[in-house]
Order: sequence, then C-alpha cells, then structure tokens
Amino acid sequence: MKNTPKIIIWEGCSPSVSKAIQRFEERWQPYSVSSRRYPIIRLIKDVMDQPIDEYIQTLPESYSGYLPGAGTGVKLSEIIRMVGLDGMVRMQRQLLRQFIKTADRQSRTDQCFIATLESLIGLVWDCSLKRPKRTTSTKGVNLNDQRKHGFCELCGSLTEFADFMVTVANQRINDVELEDHNKLALSHQYCSKHRPKLLNGEWNLAYRKAKRSSAQFHIELDRLNQQCANRSRILTMSGDKLIGSFFYQLMQRLTLQPADKAELRHLARRMVDAKLSDTKKKMLVLRKSGLSQTEIGQRVQNGKAQPMTRQAVSKALASIPKEFIL
Repeated sequence: MKNTPKIIIWEGCSPSVSKAIQRFEERWQPYSVSSRRYPIIRLIKDVMDQPIDEYIQTLPESYSGYLPGAGTGVKLSEIIRMVGLDGMVRMQRQLLRQFIKTADRQSRTDQCFIATLESLIGLVWDCSLKRPKRTTSTKGVNLNDQRKHGFCELCGSLTEFADFMVTVANQRINDVELEDHNKLALSHQYCSKHRPKLLNGEWNLAYRKAKRSSAQFHIELDRLNQQCANRSRILTMSGDKLIGSFFYQLMQRLTLQPADKAELRHLARRMVDAKLSDTKKKMLVLRKSGLSQTEIGQRVQNGKAQPMTRQAVSKALASIPKEFIL
C-alpha cells in the first residue's frame, strides 16, 4: 500500500504529461527525499523531464516566463536540485497565479497550460511529503522514522510526529527538548489539537468531537479535492446538482489549488464543525439564484421529508458562517 495520497491529475492536463505522472506514481514507492539509493529527484529526471520538455516545445514562446527553466534548457529535476521541492512548489505557484491574473484568456491552450502546471505542482508537493517504503531512524533521534508522516486524520495540521520530525530535520531542537519529546508518545495519526488523550491522561474533548464527524470530514474533503481539480464544470459527486453547484461556486470564489492540501483539509474541517449540511448547501445555492426563503422552503425538505417553513429556512441560513455564503 502506498504511504502517500494519490497524485491528482487535473482535468485537461497535457496527455503526455498526464501519462508521465501515472508512470511516475507506478514507480515511486521506494523513492523519497531522504533515500540515497532511491532519491526521488532522480525519478523525476528519469520519468518527468523529457515529457515536460516535449510539452514546452508545443507552447508559444510567451508561456516560457511562467514555467521555470522553459526556454533555457534547464530541466525540472535540475531546478528542484537548486531550490528544493518546497521552493519549487512556491515558485511555480506564484508564477501560475501571475499567469492567471495577467495572461490567461481561457483559450484551450491556456486551460491545458493551467491544468498541466497544477498537476505538476501537486506532483512536486506529494514528492516533498513522500517517505520511502523502508527507512532508518534519524541519527540521534530515538523515534521510529518508519511511522506515518503527514496530515492529521481530522484536519490540515501535521501530525505530532510529522511536525516534530520536520523540526528535527531543520535542526531547530536542542538535546533537552529532544529528551523531553522522547518521553512523549507522539501521535502519527493526529495533531496536538486532536490527539485522543491530553498529556495529563484525560480524554481530549476536541478529539471526541472531531472523531464523531470523521466520516463527514472525509466526504467533504473528497468533494473539495475533486471540484478543485475540475473547476470548469459542476460535479455531482453527491448525486444532487444543487450540492455540486455549491462546491463549484465555492471553488470559483476561492484561490485554492489542489496542491494546497493543508488548506483544503482545514476548509473541510471548518465545514463540518460549522454543521454545514447538504440541506444548507442547497439553501445557499437557491438563495444565490434569487429565490425567497418561502420558495427555498418549498424546494428543500426537513428531516421528516416535508417542505421547510420560512422561519426554519431563515434560522438555518443565519447559522451559516460568512465564509460559506455564495
């Protein structure tokens, strides 16, 4: 089983780059940023450099300013060696946003260019989180480095263990702190906010609350991820067009990209914590389309499969946080 999320390929991505990403994921299991035998930058060089160069050759010269290395002969893998995976993500994301603001005319070439860069940003970001199938512990750290690295299962924060390992890797921790941390059972599933038990041994109320809504959190996260990667059309993942329209309109308003994994997870958590039910999502879409509260009540149903009253619709809409108002 792979120990990182599947790389998201945007709808409309260049076919040759899309196939290369699929080949990359088929081979990347033993590769990581920390492996000497299987360095992930080498895999990027072997699998991704040539298809990206071939795609660049099909683009007008004006696009070269928005893709590092384009027109200069510097390969993606070489740039990553110079600036690092995280640096590459930040640089490409900034250039892409500049392209969208200044040069995007929504032509087919533009749409393909955006989808291709978004897919590549996602690939590089996933590579930065990738850990090898088998690793050795960091020297001087009495922690099992083979444990899961990544996000908390209930939000967008890093797990306690992953957050600590980032600190160790950046050498921002002294021997006293390291000794203290080794005495703690750092969670590889949850962040410090959502750890099941507090350090005093008591159950964490925040964990219990978030755990009860874990299934809904992952449903909302899946919807956000899919709509974020397919901005050009309304997806009906829930089987209801109104709900799909809510996510479509929400993504049109936000600047989140598929590579913004932490932000998307935090957004899903806020949706669940705000009790933004599918019924409320439908209400928001209907209100945006100009329907009155009485008309909205006639279109949606309550828990008893009956039309909702105007008062019930008003109360429900008033409870929705501003960030979700369309």
